[in-house]
Order: sequence, then C-alpha cells, then structure tokens
Amino acid sequence: MTDESKKHGPDEAVESTIAADTFAPEEATAEAAAPAEPDPVDALRAENAELRDKYLRLAAEMDNLRRRTERDVKDAKSYSVAGFARDMLAVSDNLRRALDAIPAEAQAAEDTGLKALAEGVEMTERSMLAALERHGVRKLDPIGEKFDPNFHQAMFEVPNPDVANNTVVQVVQDGYVIGERVLRPAMVGVSKGGPKAPAGEASTAQA
Repeated sequence: MTDESKKHGPDEAVESTIAADTFAPEEATAEAAAPAEPDPVDALRAENAELRDKYLRLAAEMDNLRRRTERDVKDAKSYSVAGFARDMLAVSDNLRRALDAIPAEAQAAEDTGLKALAEGVEMTERSMLAALERHGVRKLDPIGEKFDPNFHQAMFEVPNPDVANNTVVQVVQDGYVIGERVLRPAMVGVSKGGPKAPAGEASTAQA
C-alpha cells in the first residue's frame, strides 16, 4: 500500500458516512409523507352503509306512493259520482215540489187518477234517493241539532225561549253528504232567544 492510499483511504470512509447521515432524514420524511393506502374493508363498509341508506329511502318513498295511490283510488270511487248526484238532487227537489203543489183537498178527494199520479211521483222520488244512497249519498237530519256551518246554511231565525239558542228547528231544503264530504248543506231555520249554548259549541248562526 502506497502512502497516498493510506492518506486518502480513511478520509473517503468518513465522507461516505457523512453523506449517508445527511440524506437519510430526507428519505425518511419522504416515506412518512407518502399516503397510507385505504383499508378495503372500511371502504366496503362505507359503500354498504350508503347503499343501505339509499334502499331505506327508496322503500319509504314507495310506501308513501302506495298509500297515496290507495287513498286516491278510494276517493275516486267514493266521490266520482258527486257531480251527477248533485244534479239528481235537483230532480228530486222538483219531484217533491210537485207533490207539495197538490192541494190538500185534492189529495183527500177520491180522485183515482190524481192519487195514482201522486203515488207514482212519490215512488219515483223514493227510488231515486235509494239509488243515490247506494252510492254513498246520505240525507242529513239536522232537526234538534246544534247549528253547524259545515253542514247547515241558516236562512232565518225563529224566536223560541224554550229551545237552546242556535238550534236547528226547521228545514227548508234537505241537505246531503257523500262519504265524509258535504254534497249540499241543509237550508235551515235556527232558534233564537233561548238559553246560551255551552262554551266550545258552534257559534251563532250565519244568516
């Protein structure tokens, strides 16, 4: 070994060690900065939770749609004849007016032809109302009930201190409902001057 080799050999070893120590922290930092790969199990769990949430929302929407459809179909069946029934009530009213127009003397007389005509008109009226009832049309019977603006239309007041104030005492025109809806309110006369109605009941009649 020459003197030059002895002189430079140890120095080169020291420089190599210094270089290694200098670049090692940078490599460690680069490794630490590298993003960790996501856990595939966690990714599958998150995707499963998202899909389950979407399924539950869709199931709820479909259930609401089914209920709305059932309600619409039921309403269509119940109220589809409302317009026709209202027109038939006008015909029934005319039949009743025809019967009421027959003088009492004529009804009491032994006029076979007139009696047969009156019976025929009355039978037609009953048949029509029975047909309407089969389709859910029901006649109101408000006499003695508390006046309710949802079902009654007050036409006049009847002074009567013996009857509770705002009670239906007379019906001018019959009212009808179809299902739970008012087809035609009853035109009524209500009492006035009697005891006041208890708190919470219907307010004064609307003339």
